[in-house]
Amino acid sequence: MIRQGFSLVAVTAGLMVASGVWAETAHSMDDPNIAVSYEEDGRYYTEDDIPTFNISEDGAVDWLTFSGFRRYHSECHVCHGPDGEGSTYAPALKKSALTMDYYDFVDVATNGRQKIGAAENSVMPAFGTNLNVMCYLDDIYVYLKARGMEAVPRGRPAKKAAKSDAIRESENACMGM
Repeated sequence: MIRQGFSLVAVTAGLMVASGVWAETAHSMDDPNIAVSYEEDGRYYTEDDIPTFNISEDGAVDWLTFSGFRRYHSECHVCHGPDGEGSTYAPALKKSALTMDYYDFVDVATNGRQKIGAAENSVMPAFGTNLNVMCYLDDIYVYLKARGMEAVPRGRPAKKAAKSDAIRESENACMGM
């Protein structure tokens, strides 16, 4: 719950954390940027305290990955295509979740981005005031990370872990309930 709160504070304050971008190479489940290092109240993290996904042996996705599927398809797929696959209008976010640093991902979702030049004209709107995105940004990120790894197939995940009380409380607090 503290980590979620920190993410929202950092987002709200518009903090930008400068960090390197991963090289565009194949990633494995052993990659420290993907591998689960620890679990806290139904949330999974890498050794660097970055949210990540977890899929149990029976194929059930963690709650955040399932929630990320739902939130992505309510807010992001219109431009970025279903299941993070991209479209002719906007890039594949499942790739971005593997090649973009987490804090850059948060910054772009919060503040938007414009790339305007002779060969490119793209605009990502800011979602910093949209609670349906900001309260679930970690969820969207881990879902896209799982899609980028092809750890979850296209479509609604068939099985999901239960939502923990800590996740429920965090969602309610963020949404003002």
